[in-house]
Amino acid sequence: VLRRLEAQHLIEVAPGRGSFVREQSSGQARGYDALYRAGRPTVRQLIEARLPLEVEMVRLATRHATDEDIAVMRGARDALESATDVVVKAQADMEFHDAIAVASKNPVLRIMLSSISGMMFEMMLRSNSDPSIGEPGVPHHPEIFEAVEARDEELAATRMREHLMLGLRTYGADLDVQVDIMARNHIETLLGQAEVRRAGGGRAGE
Repeated sequence: VLRRLEAQHLIEVAPGRGSFVREQSSGQARGYDALYRAGRPTVRQLIEARLPLEVEMVRLATRHATDEDIAVMRGARDALESATDVVVKAQADMEFHDAIAVASKNPVLRIMLSSISGMMFEMMLRSNSDPSIGEPGVPHHPEIFEAVEARDEELAATRMREHLMLGLRTYGADLDVQVDIMARNHIETLLGQAEVRRAGGGRAGE
C-alpha cells in the first residue's frame, strides 16, 4: 500500500524517519493530464466536465472575491481582449479562468481545474482562432467579469454556462473527436495558414 501511495506521489518515504503525506499543489495536479488522456476524452466530454465545475466556481468567486482577486481577473480580461497572437490569447484565456478559480477560495476546485488545464488550452487555441466561435450575443469574458464584479451570482453562473455551451453549438464534427486529435489537426491548419501568408508576403516583395 505504501509503495502504491508513493508511486502516486501522495506520500514521501524517508528511510529511518517514516512515511509522510506529501503536500499537493496545482502544479502536481497536471500529472493527472496523462490519466485523463488515456481515456481519450472528446471535446464534448471536456465541455461537459467543465460545465458543473466552472459554473459553481464562478458562483463562489462572485461571493468570495477580494478587491485583489477582481484586479487580477480584470488584468486577465484586458490581456485577453487586447491579444492578437493566438497563443498569447489562449494563455490569457487560461489565466482568466484560473483567476476565477483562485477567487472561489476553494483549493479543491482550483486543483480540479488545473488538472484539465492542458486540454483546456488546446481547446482555447481553437476557440480563439476560429471566427465561428464568436457567436453574437453570447456572453464572453467581459460579460462574465462584469457579473462577478457586480456580485451577481446568478448572472455570473448563467453567463459562464452560456459561454461554455457555445462550444456545443459551434464545434460541429469536432465535438466528438478526441481532444488530442482536434488540437493536432487545428495546429496543423494554423501552421498551413502561416506558410501561405509567408509565401504570399514573399511574392509581394519580389
